[in-house]
Amino acid sequence: MQQLSLSVLDLVPHTGESSFEEALQHTVTLAQEAEHWGYHRYWAAEHHDMDQLSCASPEVLLARIGAATKQIRLGSGAVLLPHYSPLKVAENFRMLAALFPDRVDLGIGRAPGGSAHASMALSGNYLSHVAEMRDRVKALSELLQDAYTYEGAAVTAKPVPKIQPALWMLGTNTKSAALAAEHGTGYVFGQFMSEKDGKEILAQYRESFTVSPLQPSPAAMVAVSVICAAVPGEAEALAEQVVMPGFPMEEGEKERRVITGTPDKVHSRLLLMAEYYGCSEFMIFTPPLGSYEQRLSSYRLLSQVMRQG
Repeated sequence: MQQLSLSVLDLVPHTGESSFEEALQHTVTLAQEAEHWGYHRYWAAEHHDMDQLSCASPEVLLARIGAATKQIRLGSGAVLLPHYSPLKVAENFRMLAALFPDRVDLGIGRAPGGSAHASMALSGNYLSHVAEMRDRVKALSELLQDAYTYEGAAVTAKPVPKIQPALWMLGTNTKSAALAAEHGTGYVFGQFMSEKDGKEILAQYRESFTVSPLQPSPAAMVAVSVICAAVPGEAEALAEQVVMPGFPMEEGEKERRVITGTPDKVHSRLLLMAEYYGCSEFMIFTPPLGSYEQRLSSYRLLSQVMRQG
């Protein structure tokens, strides 16, 4: 039987009447427990001015979580590169990599992460910045290799850690996969956010991959939404109440995009998906449920059956 690796993709929700402070503390608890349960990575997403989501600055949150954990890898899922200077992003994540050696992933994406007005307030003309995405990824890659120049002068992102952050691209379509392949980064296909199947997208990434000093061979993960419960029918009932933050769905789409069931049922589904996608690592996104305890329980139950399998 294929051995799967699981990681956590966290949108850092604040549930019910909880405060942002409580939401962030629950996030630290999730990362600590995920480490204890054997999850490989903890990644935090970036969103701006969105209801029920608490993380606008993954790099700040990761510093807190790194200090509260010992070995789980820390990453962004994703830093929204169109909004930022590649130099500043490289400096932030090199700082994390120096603080937490050989534990840091730098996941980047091209989504706005919020409403049009929030995007404009954050960085001005978002669409013009998206048009520069290829150049920004190139600059970021060069900065992580100490090969970047500005107007002919060398510019170094400091501090310079002994082990660089691992660079990943997150996406839901052929454009993001092609960009990841062109620049030799890892690639995460956001299955739960995408209307596309994904198998051909991952195949395109692997076939077009260009070897880089940062990534010697293609590396791919699939991000899936999972609700796991001990009692048959419970996870499905929970899913009916879920509102997927930031991912509007047509009627009937939730059943396709959210994997629900008992631990054994979810495990079997992931094994089939691993064979289908040719991928052994999944980023697990469990959406906001009725309570933090229910969400934590879903991650715990899934980890238990994975360890047994």
